[in-house]
Amino acid sequence: MPDPPPRRYTIEVRPAAARALKKLPPEAVRPISAAIDGLAENPRPRGVKKLTDGDGVHRIRVGNYRILYTIQDRVLVVAVVDVADRREVYR
Repeated sequence: MPDPPPRRYTIEVRPAAARALKKLPPEAVRPISAAIDGLAENPRPRGVKKLTDGDGVHRIRVGNYRILYTIQDRVLVVAVVDVADRREVYR
């Protein structure tokens, strides 16, 4: 019997995250976009951290930038809530 197809999550980029992405330098946007796209296949990649006081918010690192997102397993949705430089993302 063949393996079932892998579950694929829908990616939702919240307006604040979309605005933050537009402000980043172009050379930073490519790897960040690739990492966000990868969350559709694996929303808990190696190196992911669940923030302790973030209401289910997870964080992945991409160079000096951080992507903050939530995972809704029941409906297969990953919602990107913020993207920022590591020095500013937790403020």
